[in-house]
Amino acid sequence: MKKSRRRLAAIAAGVGIAPLVTVILPATAANAHGYVLSPPSRQAQCAQGIVPCGQIKWEPQSVEGPKGLRSCSGGNARFAELDDDSKGWRATVVGRTVTFTWTFTAPHRTRDYEYYIGDRRIAVFDGGDRQPPSSVSHSVYLGSVSGRQKVLAVWNIADTPNAFYACVDLDVR
Repeated sequence: MKKSRRRLAAIAAGVGIAPLVTVILPATAANAHGYVLSPPSRQAQCAQGIVPCGQIKWEPQSVEGPKGLRSCSGGNARFAELDDDSKGWRATVVGRTVTFTWTFTAPHRTRDYEYYIGDRRIAVFDGGDRQPPSSVSHSVYLGSVSGRQKVLAVWNIADTPNAFYACVDLDVR
């Protein structure tokens, strides 16, 4: 009788504590993430403290959303400030060809990488349905644009319906 009361008390305590633990402990990050580190994307600028930002400062690799979007936040409301063009993003001075370097914390198999200026796709690179190494670089020709430009870089995942998004502000000279 004494044993069964103790066991019942232990079960009741566990059931009572479980919701509290769920609220107190931070959420764990998803397994696969990546973003453009160079030239510094908006989330890289947040992580480096160049531009004051919210949650993205702590998880620049987490801008994930459904494939096909054209937003810096990947449609993720927690990172909506990445869509704010007036936030004071620093533009990197570049020529007509730029090398974009992605960094990955735990890579997915890759369908491809796309680069856009506005609604115009300026480059695509096949990912070969393979997991990338810890970083990947692409040399992208920007065309005849000049001045301040925002490039949307998209990492399309092969094994999920999602993609990772990064906007990079450039001053093309």
